[in-house]
Amino acid sequence: MELLLKWLTEINDFLWTYILIIMLLGCAAWFTLRSRFVQFRMFKEMIRLLGESTGRHTPGEKHISSFQAFAVSLASRVGTGNLAGVATAIAVGGPGAVFWMWIIALLGASSAFVESTLAQLYKIKGKDSFIGGPAYYMKKGLGMSWMGILFAVLISITFGFAFNSVQSNTICAAWEEAFGIDVRILGGIITGLTLVIIFGGIQRIAKVSSIVVPVMALGYILLALTIVLFNIREIPAVFKLIVGSAFGWEQFAGGGIGAALMQGIKRGLFSNEAGMGSAPNVAATADVSHPVKQGLIQALGVFTDTLVICSCTAFIILFSHASLSPDVNGIQLTQQALSNEIGNFGTIFVAIAILLFAFSSIIGNYYYGEANIRFITNKRSVLFIYRLLVGGMVFFGALTSLDLAWGLADVTMGLMALCNLIAIILLGRQAFLLLKDYMDQKRAGVNSPVYRNGCIPELKDKGECW
Repeated sequence: MELLLKWLTEINDFLWTYILIIMLLGCAAWFTLRSRFVQFRMFKEMIRLLGESTGRHTPGEKHISSFQAFAVSLASRVGTGNLAGVATAIAVGGPGAVFWMWIIALLGASSAFVESTLAQLYKIKGKDSFIGGPAYYMKKGLGMSWMGILFAVLISITFGFAFNSVQSNTICAAWEEAFGIDVRILGGIITGLTLVIIFGGIQRIAKVSSIVVPVMALGYILLALTIVLFNIREIPAVFKLIVGSAFGWEQFAGGGIGAALMQGIKRGLFSNEAGMGSAPNVAATADVSHPVKQGLIQALGVFTDTLVICSCTAFIILFSHASLSPDVNGIQLTQQALSNEIGNFGTIFVAIAILLFAFSSIIGNYYYGEANIRFITNKRSVLFIYRLLVGGMVFFGALTSLDLAWGLADVTMGLMALCNLIAIILLGRQAFLLLKDYMDQKRAGVNSPVYRNGCIPELKDKGECW
């Protein structure tokens, strides 16, 4: 086990230090400039679209609404990364890691827009809903079936296995800290509930997520805002600490800037998934009248995840003056911080919150794997086996060490992101053509733009569902 952990650490260091940080920031910056800061100038439109009903209600067909697709993707985003990942980033990289999490979210929202718009363009009709994602735009947009299969394999392993191990590990650690519950018992319960829901398909996943996600997110945000109000005089000092730790001379001399940068981007990506290629899988299921609509909504998801919920956790930890040690389990650091602020109830609250946050992530993560298993093969036996393996990895995560769970997740996440970034760089221009068409219609007075195959000559016959 120690040898495996050492091997994963060496791969992570190389992959993230020399390749992914440069590509993630480079792509995010380029897409931001190329789209003329779409994530900022169209923020109001994102909010409007979230409440817009765009289902076409085709007789005999089921559709996932735009909001449900947003909720499923947010269910996957909002989880361990928000409570445990932020704490781990601060413990390892210092308060400056929070600054870099903000940067990757502000810039990365443009990458989320591009990948989700492309997923909508290249989606296909499935039995119960639309189907799509990076594997589909790699195959249909780039004409590279092998690349689509490679991505499908990577995301099925990353989300179904690695990320779900992290989620169950965090749930069990939090409940063991709060209630002393045996991880084997809780792991078995979580595994059973996971299998019940995932065997129900995307319709059940969408319904569960659209109920659980808003409730859990609002509850956590309200608690965090209450703590912020009680500590409002400390806000300037906390901001100064975050920015100073990101750029300060002391951190530069000690190599702290590099640690803050790497931890901020790694944990930020794990949390908001911008550019990773995960959210497009569920973005493609939405029934909208124009691909850009879901691209904008998914960009909003990045802001919601990192700038709101991750910031809540960061402020709670920094207000509490809890001991920042890499040896402390990420979720347990968050529990300690809340306990310092509101007493023993804080530990219990985090345990309940992480159960809702992380469990919704488990079922959202599973869907990403299912969608891509279906891309590789339509054999029901393969999907059945995959579902059982997902359940097995949820139970494995409950028993394994935190370091091993995160190490595996970082490697598979990095490889998956690398594959997707190459694809969206090559196909990005198509997303910007769609954005131009959307804006042209808005300027012409069309309140709800509609895209039809052929209305953009360069994209003729690119999307079979349009």
